[in-house]
Amino acid sequence: MNRKNLGGTTLVVLPFLLAPVVDLVLFLVFRDRLPDRPASHFAVDGQADRHMELIWYPVLCALVFAVTGVSWVLTVTRGKFHGRAHRLAVAGGYAFAAFLGWLLAAALLANVDAVEGARGEAQGVSLPMWQLAAALGAAVLAGGIGAGLAALRPAPVPPAGDEPAGDAARIALADGEVVGWTRGVGSLWLPLIVLLLVALGAVGLIVSGWAAGLPPLLIAVLMAGFVRPCVVVDRRGITVSGTLRWPRVRVPLDRIEAASSRHINPLAEYGGWGYRIRPGRTGVMLRSGEGIVATLADGRKFAVTVEDSATGAALLNTLIDQRKAEH
Repeated sequence: MNRKNLGGTTLVVLPFLLAPVVDLVLFLVFRDRLPDRPASHFAVDGQADRHMELIWYPVLCALVFAVTGVSWVLTVTRGKFHGRAHRLAVAGGYAFAAFLGWLLAAALLANVDAVEGARGEAQGVSLPMWQLAAALGAAVLAGGIGAGLAALRPAPVPPAGDEPAGDAARIALADGEVVGWTRGVGSLWLPLIVLLLVALGAVGLIVSGWAAGLPPLLIAVLMAGFVRPCVVVDRRGITVSGTLRWPRVRVPLDRIEAASSRHINPLAEYGGWGYRIRPGRTGVMLRSGEGIVATLADGRKFAVTVEDSATGAALLNTLIDQRKAEH
């Protein structure tokens, strides 16, 4: 790793190091004034409704910031964030770390000098709603600091050749010929997630009732429709749909200026899988690998990962040429 990359990585990881350090320092300072089982969860009215062993506070604090920090760093440093998008990504990390750090610190301080019950549980602990507003304020302030620090460094620039070429491949069509292209997108993780949600819903129904079991079951039903999604390219544009007709994503042909095929890394470029929104681009990320990248009339990009994407992109360019010729 050269000095430039080290500096960029340090800039992104800094809030995820500072926030847990502050929380852990507060824990050490007030350790002797905390109950054996502090309040760990608060209801909408701010009253504590769950407790945990004291030792779990530093453990969970370290784990949460480690996992989110590593994910954020990998997304920003390996992803294709350029210019303003890069500054927003860095600022988002600072804002998230500050928001989470404030809430963890507020929950800890709310337990200081709390009366202990029979099992060592904190009694009468509450977390006022104004703490949420304060956390949002801290997030805005930290986000501004992150954006300012990012602006002091040269932002990454798009690599040469990232734009679709004007002479991209086409498919020869006869006059009046109507053609379409469709591909199913197999994905291993979608069925596994659906099964996991069904299992969680079943356990929730048995242990806690409908309130805990119904949400994961409903999400599983919605995701089941996308276990075998389909990508269609025709005179209407690009359509991505599941087993059912809804929900679906469609980009009309008259909004597309050009299309290309290239390898896509969903985690690095879009921050994960599913329907993703990033500054300057959106996409349906169903797997890693090749995909269709469409440049829209407003300069934004839409991408979908699918096999044989070169054929789909070539057909899109052909249909775009036909549309322009008709007008």
